[in-house]
Amino acid sequence: MRRLLVFVIALSLTACTALDTMKESISGISDYFSGGEDNADPPALLTELNSADEVHAEVVWDTSIGVGSDDKSVKLTPIVSGSAIIVADREGMVQARDLKTGDKIWSTQTDLFLSGGTGLGDDLVVFGSSNAEVIALSAQTGEIRWKSTVSGEILAAPVVATHSVIVRTTDGTIAALDSKTGGKLWSYEHNVPALTIRGMSAPLVVNDKVIAGYDNGKLIALALANGKYAWETSVAIPKGRSEVERLVDLDADPIEINDIVYLASYRGGIAAVSASDGDMMWRNDAISSHTGLSNDFRYLYITDSHAHVWQIDQHSGAGLWQQKELHHRRLTAPAMYQNYIVVGDFEGYVHWLSSTDGRQLGRIQITDEPIENKPIVVDDVVYVYAKDGTLSALKIK
Repeated sequence: MRRLLVFVIALSLTACTALDTMKESISGISDYFSGGEDNADPPALLTELNSADEVHAEVVWDTSIGVGSDDKSVKLTPIVSGSAIIVADREGMVQARDLKTGDKIWSTQTDLFLSGGTGLGDDLVVFGSSNAEVIALSAQTGEIRWKSTVSGEILAAPVVATHSVIVRTTDGTIAALDSKTGGKLWSYEHNVPALTIRGMSAPLVVNDKVIAGYDNGKLIALALANGKYAWETSVAIPKGRSEVERLVDLDADPIEINDIVYLASYRGGIAAVSASDGDMMWRNDAISSHTGLSNDFRYLYITDSHAHVWQIDQHSGAGLWQQKELHHRRLTAPAMYQNYIVVGDFEGYVHWLSSTDGRQLGRIQITDEPIENKPIVVDDVVYVYAKDGTLSALKIK
Protein backbone atom coordinates (compact mmCIF):
# COMPACT_ATOMS: atom_id res chain seq x y z
CA MET A 1 0.00 0.00 0.00
CA ARG A 2 2.89 2.36 0.82
CA ARG A 3 4.43 1.75 -2.61
CA LEU A 4 1.06 2.28 -4.25
CA LEU A 5 0.52 5.52 -2.30
CA VAL A 6 3.98 6.84 -3.27
CA PHE A 7 3.27 5.96 -6.91
CA VAL A 8 -0.11 7.78 -6.85
CA ILE A 9 1.44 10.89 -5.22
CA ALA A 10 4.26 10.93 -7.76
CA LEU A 11 1.80 10.52 -10.61
CA SER A 12 -0.30 13.40 -9.24
CA LEU A 13 2.73 15.67 -8.97
CA THR A 14 3.74 14.81 -12.52
CA ALA A 15 0.23 15.58 -13.76
CA CYS A 16 0.23 18.92 -11.89
CA THR A 17 3.59 19.81 -13.37
CA ALA A 18 2.39 18.93 -16.85
CA LEU A 19 -0.77 20.99 -16.31
CA ASP A 20 1.26 23.97 -15.09
CA THR A 21 3.51 23.67 -18.12
CA MET A 22 0.50 23.58 -20.43
CA LYS A 23 -1.02 26.65 -18.73
CA GLU A 24 2.31 28.46 -19.02
CA SER A 25 2.57 27.55 -22.68
CA ILE A 26 -0.95 28.75 -23.45
CA SER A 27 -0.32 31.95 -21.49
CA GLY A 28 2.93 32.56 -23.33
CA ILE A 29 1.36 32.01 -26.72
CA SER A 30 -1.50 34.33 -25.76
CA ASP A 31 1.04 36.93 -24.64
CA TYR A 32 2.72 36.69 -28.01
CA PHE A 33 -0.41 37.97 -29.76
CA SER A 34 -1.91 40.21 -27.05
CA GLY A 35 1.18 41.88 -25.65
CA GLY A 36 1.66 39.89 -22.46
CA GLU A 37 1.19 40.68 -18.80
CA ASP A 38 4.17 43.05 -18.68
CA ASN A 39 2.58 45.21 -21.34
CA ALA A 40 -1.11 44.40 -20.98
CA ASP A 41 -2.23 47.94 -21.72
CA PRO A 42 -4.88 48.11 -24.47
CA PRO A 43 -4.20 49.05 -28.09
CA ALA A 44 -3.66 52.76 -28.61
CA LEU A 45 -6.69 54.78 -29.65
CA LEU A 46 -6.41 56.63 -32.93
CA THR A 47 -6.03 60.40 -32.55
CA GLU A 48 -6.66 63.31 -34.86
CA LEU A 49 -3.87 63.92 -37.36
CA ASN A 50 -2.16 67.24 -37.93
CA SER A 51 -4.09 68.69 -40.85
CA ALA A 52 -1.06 70.63 -42.04
CA ASP A 53 0.91 67.40 -42.57
CA GLU A 54 -1.94 65.07 -43.44
CA VAL A 55 -1.95 63.04 -46.63
CA HIS A 56 -5.24 61.74 -48.01
CA ALA A 57 -5.60 58.20 -49.30
CA GLU A 58 -8.36 56.92 -51.53
CA VAL A 59 -9.59 53.51 -52.63
CA VAL A 60 -8.86 52.89 -56.33
CA TRP A 61 -10.80 49.63 -56.24
CA ASP A 62 -11.67 46.87 -53.83
CA THR A 63 -13.14 43.40 -54.01
CA SER A 64 -13.69 40.30 -51.87
CA ILE A 65 -11.62 37.14 -52.25
CA GLY A 66 -13.75 34.31 -50.85
CA VAL A 67 -13.40 33.76 -47.12
CA GLY A 68 -9.90 35.23 -46.86
CA SER A 69 -8.03 33.40 -44.12
CA ASP A 70 -11.33 32.28 -42.54
CA ASP A 71 -10.01 33.50 -39.15
CA LYS A 72 -7.26 30.87 -39.25
CA SER A 73 -3.58 31.48 -38.49
CA VAL A 74 -2.36 30.99 -42.04
CA LYS A 75 -0.09 33.00 -44.29
CA LEU A 76 -1.65 33.67 -47.68
CA THR A 77 0.14 36.69 -49.08
CA PRO A 78 -0.80 38.15 -52.49
CA ILE A 79 1.86 38.40 -55.16
CA VAL A 80 2.16 40.50 -58.32
CA SER A 81 2.78 38.81 -61.67
CA GLY A 82 2.97 41.18 -64.63
CA SER A 83 -0.26 43.20 -64.72
CA ALA A 84 -2.08 40.96 -62.25
CA ILE A 85 -2.19 40.44 -58.51
CA ILE A 86 -2.70 36.80 -57.52
CA VAL A 87 -4.30 35.90 -54.20
CA ALA A 88 -5.86 32.86 -52.55
CA ASP A 89 -8.31 32.17 -49.75
CA ARG A 90 -8.30 29.48 -47.06
CA GLU A 91 -10.86 27.30 -48.87
CA GLY A 92 -8.62 26.85 -51.90
CA MET A 93 -9.84 29.50 -54.31
CA VAL A 94 -7.06 31.27 -56.24
CA GLN A 95 -7.76 34.39 -58.29
CA ALA A 96 -5.81 36.72 -60.55
CA ARG A 97 -7.07 40.33 -60.57
CA ASP A 98 -6.11 43.17 -62.88
CA LEU A 99 -3.82 45.60 -61.03
CA LYS A 100 -5.50 48.72 -62.42
CA THR A 101 -9.16 47.76 -62.25
CA GLY A 102 -9.50 44.78 -59.92
CA ASP A 103 -11.33 42.88 -62.65
CA LYS A 104 -11.07 39.11 -62.45
CA ILE A 105 -8.65 37.60 -65.00
CA TRP A 106 -8.99 33.99 -63.93
CA SER A 107 -10.17 31.93 -60.97
CA THR A 108 -9.31 28.36 -59.97
CA GLN A 109 -10.74 26.21 -57.18
CA THR A 110 -7.99 23.92 -55.88
CA ASP A 111 -10.18 22.14 -53.28
CA LEU A 112 -7.35 22.36 -50.75
CA PHE A 113 -7.16 24.05 -47.35
CA LEU A 114 -4.45 26.50 -48.33
CA SER A 115 -2.15 27.73 -45.56
CA GLY A 116 1.07 29.04 -47.16
CA GLY A 117 1.64 31.14 -50.27
CA THR A 118 2.22 32.70 -52.67
CA GLY A 119 5.38 31.55 -54.48
CA LEU A 120 6.03 32.85 -57.98
CA GLY A 121 8.45 31.95 -60.78
CA ASP A 122 8.84 29.94 -64.00
CA ASP A 123 5.25 30.97 -64.91
CA LEU A 124 4.06 29.19 -61.76
CA VAL A 125 2.19 30.31 -58.68
CA VAL A 126 2.68 27.84 -55.83
CA PHE A 127 0.79 27.27 -52.58
CA GLY A 128 1.00 24.88 -49.65
CA SER A 129 -1.82 23.38 -47.63
CA SER A 130 -2.53 22.33 -44.05
CA ASN A 131 -2.64 18.73 -45.27
CA ALA A 132 0.97 18.74 -46.52
CA GLU A 133 0.07 19.32 -50.18
CA VAL A 134 1.89 21.60 -52.62
CA ILE A 135 0.04 22.82 -55.69
CA ALA A 136 1.41 24.73 -58.68
CA LEU A 137 -0.77 26.70 -61.11
CA SER A 138 -0.02 28.56 -64.32
CA ALA A 139 0.44 32.24 -63.48
CA GLN A 140 -1.09 33.14 -66.84
CA THR A 141 -4.22 30.98 -66.87
CA GLY A 142 -4.66 29.44 -63.42
CA GLU A 143 -4.48 25.93 -64.88
CA ILE A 144 -3.26 23.37 -62.34
CA ARG A 145 0.18 22.13 -63.41
CA TRP A 146 0.92 19.63 -60.66
CA LYS A 147 0.30 18.57 -57.06
CA SER A 148 2.78 17.02 -54.67
CA THR A 149 2.87 15.82 -51.07
CA VAL A 150 5.50 16.76 -48.48
CA SER A 151 6.05 15.81 -44.84
CA GLY A 152 3.92 18.38 -43.02
CA GLU A 153 1.76 21.50 -43.02
CA ILE A 154 3.11 24.50 -44.94
CA LEU A 155 2.84 27.90 -43.24
CA ALA A 156 5.33 29.86 -45.35
CA ALA A 157 5.26 30.83 -48.98
CA PRO A 158 7.11 28.33 -51.20
CA VAL A 159 10.01 29.82 -53.14
CA VAL A 160 10.43 29.14 -56.85
CA ALA A 161 14.12 28.93 -57.76
CA THR A 162 15.94 27.69 -60.87
CA HIS A 163 14.17 24.46 -61.89
CA SER A 164 12.95 23.87 -58.33
CA VAL A 165 10.39 24.87 -55.71
CA ILE A 166 11.64 25.16 -52.12
CA VAL A 167 9.09 24.30 -49.43
CA ARG A 168 9.28 24.51 -45.63
CA THR A 169 7.07 22.40 -43.39
CA THR A 170 6.14 22.69 -39.73
CA ASP A 171 8.08 19.54 -38.80
CA GLY A 172 11.38 21.28 -39.66
CA THR A 173 11.85 19.86 -43.15
CA ILE A 174 13.02 21.83 -46.16
CA ALA A 175 12.22 20.10 -49.45
CA ALA A 176 13.10 20.89 -53.05
CA LEU A 177 10.57 19.86 -55.70
CA ASP A 178 11.02 19.78 -59.45
CA SER A 179 9.30 22.91 -60.81
CA LYS A 180 8.04 21.06 -63.91
CA THR A 181 6.67 17.91 -62.29
CA GLY A 182 6.53 18.41 -58.52
CA GLY A 183 8.79 15.40 -57.97
CA LYS A 184 11.06 15.47 -54.92
CA LEU A 185 14.67 16.47 -55.64
CA TRP A 186 16.02 16.51 -52.09
CA SER A 187 14.99 17.17 -48.49
CA TYR A 188 16.73 18.30 -45.31
CA GLU A 189 15.39 17.63 -41.80
CA HIS A 190 16.05 19.84 -38.81
CA ASN A 191 14.78 19.41 -35.25
CA VAL A 192 12.29 21.97 -33.95
CA PRO A 193 11.71 22.85 -30.28
CA ALA A 194 8.82 21.20 -28.43
CA LEU A 195 7.14 24.60 -27.94
CA THR A 196 6.99 27.12 -30.78
CA ILE A 197 4.75 29.92 -32.01
CA ARG A 198 2.53 28.91 -34.93
CA GLY A 199 4.10 30.26 -38.09
CA MET A 200 7.42 30.28 -39.87
CA SER A 201 9.49 32.43 -42.16
CA ALA A 202 9.84 31.81 -45.86
CA PRO A 203 13.21 30.50 -47.04
CA LEU A 204 15.52 32.73 -49.05
CA VAL A 205 17.40 31.65 -52.15
CA VAL A 206 20.62 33.65 -52.45
CA ASN A 207 22.96 32.72 -55.28
CA ASP A 208 23.46 28.95 -54.89
CA LYS A 209 22.13 28.62 -51.33
CA VAL A 210 18.81 28.11 -49.57
CA ILE A 211 18.79 30.07 -46.30
CA ALA A 212 16.19 29.48 -43.59
CA GLY A 213 15.64 30.52 -39.98
CA TYR A 214 14.41 28.06 -37.37
CA ASP A 215 12.45 28.30 -34.13
CA ASN A 216 15.56 27.64 -32.03
CA GLY A 217 17.19 30.88 -33.24
CA LYS A 218 19.45 29.14 -35.77
CA LEU A 219 19.94 30.31 -39.35
CA ILE A 220 21.09 27.60 -41.74
CA ALA A 221 22.23 27.52 -45.35
CA LEU A 222 21.92 24.55 -47.73
CA ALA A 223 23.23 24.02 -51.24
CA LEU A 224 20.42 24.74 -53.69
CA ALA A 225 21.57 21.96 -56.01
CA ASN A 226 21.43 19.05 -53.56
CA GLY A 227 20.40 20.26 -50.09
CA LYS A 228 23.80 19.64 -48.51
CA TYR A 229 24.61 21.56 -45.34
CA ALA A 230 26.67 24.72 -46.01
CA TRP A 231 26.75 26.72 -42.76
CA GLU A 232 24.85 27.51 -39.59
CA THR A 233 24.85 30.48 -37.21
CA SER A 234 23.01 31.41 -34.01
CA VAL A 235 21.00 34.56 -34.64
CA ALA A 236 18.93 34.56 -31.45
CA ILE A 237 20.01 32.99 -28.17
CA PRO A 238 17.24 31.38 -26.06
CA LYS A 239 17.20 32.75 -22.49
CA GLY A 240 15.21 31.96 -19.38
CA ARG A 241 14.14 28.92 -17.40
CA SER A 242 10.81 27.97 -18.96
CA GLU A 243 10.07 26.89 -22.50
CA VAL A 244 7.95 30.00 -22.98
CA GLU A 245 10.74 32.32 -21.84
CA ARG A 246 13.11 30.58 -24.26
CA LEU A 247 10.96 31.18 -27.35
CA VAL A 248 13.06 32.90 -30.02
CA ASP A 249 11.19 31.92 -33.17
CA LEU A 250 12.49 33.28 -36.47
CA ASP A 251 9.00 33.72 -37.93
CA ALA A 252 9.48 37.02 -39.78
CA ASP A 253 10.38 36.70 -43.46
CA PRO A 254 14.03 37.73 -43.91
CA ILE A 255 15.23 40.05 -46.69
CA GLU A 256 18.50 40.04 -48.62
CA ILE A 257 20.41 43.15 -49.74
CA ASN A 258 23.79 42.90 -51.48
CA ASP A 259 24.51 39.39 -50.16
CA ILE A 260 23.55 40.30 -46.58
CA VAL A 261 20.53 38.67 -44.93
CA TYR A 262 18.56 40.83 -42.51
CA LEU A 263 16.21 39.01 -40.17
CA ALA A 264 14.23 39.41 -36.97
CA SER A 265 13.19 37.03 -34.21
CA TYR A 266 10.59 36.93 -31.47
CA ARG A 267 12.37 38.02 -28.25
CA GLY A 268 15.76 37.45 -29.88
CA GLY A 269 16.52 40.75 -31.58
CA ILE A 270 17.39 41.59 -35.18
CA ALA A 271 20.57 40.75 -37.04
CA ALA A 272 22.54 41.02 -40.27
CA VAL A 273 24.32 37.90 -41.52
CA SER A 274 26.61 37.32 -44.50
CA ALA A 275 24.81 35.05 -46.99
CA SER A 276 28.09 33.59 -48.25
CA ASP A 277 29.47 32.19 -44.98
CA GLY A 278 27.04 32.96 -42.13
CA ASP A 279 29.27 35.52 -40.40
CA MET A 280 27.36 37.86 -38.10
CA MET A 281 27.69 41.47 -39.27
CA TRP A 282 25.74 42.96 -36.37
CA ARG A 283 22.97 42.17 -33.90
CA ASN A 284 20.56 44.45 -32.03
CA ASP A 285 19.03 42.58 -29.08
CA ALA A 286 16.73 45.48 -28.13
CA ILE A 287 14.33 45.13 -31.08
CA SER A 288 12.31 41.95 -31.64
CA SER A 289 9.65 41.24 -34.23
CA HIS A 290 7.45 38.48 -35.65
CA THR A 291 6.05 40.46 -38.60
CA GLY A 292 8.95 41.40 -40.86
CA LEU A 293 11.12 44.08 -42.39
CA SER A 294 11.41 46.31 -45.45
CA ASN A 295 14.14 48.60 -46.72
CA ASP A 296 15.09 51.53 -48.87
CA PHE A 297 18.56 52.36 -50.18
CA ARG A 298 19.95 53.17 -46.73
CA TYR A 299 17.65 52.05 -43.93
CA LEU A 300 15.65 49.11 -42.66
CA TYR A 301 12.12 49.54 -41.35
CA ILE A 302 10.59 47.11 -38.88
CA THR A 303 7.46 46.67 -36.77
CA ASP A 304 8.44 45.32 -33.37
CA SER A 305 6.49 43.06 -31.00
CA HIS A 306 4.77 46.08 -29.39
CA ALA A 307 3.64 47.43 -32.79
CA HIS A 308 6.24 50.19 -32.64
CA VAL A 309 7.73 51.04 -36.02
CA TRP A 310 11.49 51.61 -36.22
CA GLN A 311 13.96 52.99 -38.70
CA ILE A 312 17.21 51.02 -38.47
CA ASP A 313 20.64 51.78 -39.90
CA GLN A 314 21.53 49.00 -42.36
CA HIS A 315 25.24 49.12 -41.57
CA SER A 316 25.15 49.10 -37.77
CA GLY A 317 21.70 47.93 -36.67
CA ALA A 318 21.23 51.07 -34.57
CA GLY A 319 17.69 52.37 -34.10
CA LEU A 320 17.32 55.89 -35.52
CA TRP A 321 13.69 56.66 -34.66
CA GLN A 322 10.76 54.81 -33.13
CA GLN A 323 7.04 55.40 -33.69
CA LYS A 324 5.07 54.41 -30.56
CA GLU A 325 1.69 56.04 -31.20
CA LEU A 326 0.19 52.86 -32.70
CA HIS A 327 1.16 50.80 -29.66
CA HIS A 328 -0.34 47.28 -29.61
CA ARG A 329 -2.43 47.84 -32.73
CA ARG A 330 -0.93 44.61 -34.18
CA LEU A 331 0.67 46.30 -37.14
CA THR A 332 1.83 44.50 -40.25
CA ALA A 333 5.38 44.58 -41.50
CA PRO A 334 6.03 48.00 -43.06
CA ALA A 335 6.07 48.65 -46.81
CA MET A 336 7.76 51.57 -48.58
CA TYR A 337 5.54 53.92 -50.59
CA GLN A 338 7.26 56.96 -52.11
CA ASN A 339 8.58 58.82 -49.04
CA TYR A 340 6.16 57.07 -46.71
CA ILE A 341 5.90 53.88 -44.72
CA VAL A 342 2.61 51.97 -44.95
CA VAL A 343 1.30 49.52 -42.34
CA GLY A 344 -2.05 47.84 -41.68
CA ASP A 345 -3.58 47.19 -38.27
CA PHE A 346 -6.03 44.94 -36.40
CA GLU A 347 -9.06 47.14 -37.10
CA GLY A 348 -8.61 47.28 -40.85
CA TYR A 349 -6.89 50.66 -40.95
CA VAL A 350 -4.00 51.39 -43.30
CA HIS A 351 -1.59 54.01 -41.94
CA TRP A 352 0.85 56.28 -43.75
CA LEU A 353 3.91 57.30 -41.72
CA SER A 354 6.76 59.66 -42.54
CA SER A 355 9.95 57.83 -43.45
CA THR A 356 11.89 60.80 -42.04
CA ASP A 357 10.69 60.62 -38.44
CA GLY A 358 7.80 58.12 -38.28
CA ARG A 359 5.04 60.63 -37.53
CA GLN A 360 1.50 59.73 -38.61
CA LEU A 361 0.45 61.42 -41.84
CA GLY A 362 -2.68 59.64 -43.01
CA ARG A 363 -4.97 56.66 -42.59
CA ILE A 364 -7.90 54.95 -44.25
CA GLN A 365 -10.08 52.05 -43.09
CA ILE A 366 -10.80 49.37 -45.70
CA THR A 367 -12.55 46.86 -43.42
CA ASP A 368 -13.21 46.29 -39.73
CA GLU A 369 -11.24 43.03 -39.75
CA PRO A 370 -7.49 42.64 -39.12
CA ILE A 371 -4.85 43.18 -41.78
CA GLU A 372 -1.90 40.83 -41.22
CA ASN A 373 -0.20 40.67 -44.61
CA LYS A 374 2.47 43.20 -45.46
CA PRO A 375 1.09 45.73 -47.99
CA ILE A 376 2.38 45.44 -51.56
CA VAL A 377 3.42 48.55 -53.49
CA VAL A 378 3.47 48.64 -57.30
CA ASP A 379 3.66 51.85 -59.39
CA ASP A 380 2.56 54.11 -56.51
CA VAL A 381 -0.47 51.94 -55.68
CA VAL A 382 -0.74 50.05 -52.38
CA TYR A 383 -2.46 46.65 -52.40
CA VAL A 384 -3.78 45.39 -49.07
CA TYR A 385 -5.32 41.98 -48.29
CA ALA A 386 -7.25 41.59 -45.02
CA LYS A 387 -8.20 38.44 -43.10
CA ASP A 388 -11.85 38.65 -44.20
CA GLY A 389 -10.85 38.48 -47.88
CA THR A 390 -11.02 42.23 -48.61
CA LEU A 391 -8.50 43.12 -51.32
CA SER A 392 -8.04 46.86 -51.84
CA ALA A 393 -5.93 49.07 -54.09
CA LEU A 394 -5.09 52.43 -52.48
CA LYS A 395 -3.21 55.55 -53.47
CA ILE A 396 -2.64 59.05 -52.22
CA LYS A 397 -4.89 61.71 -53.81
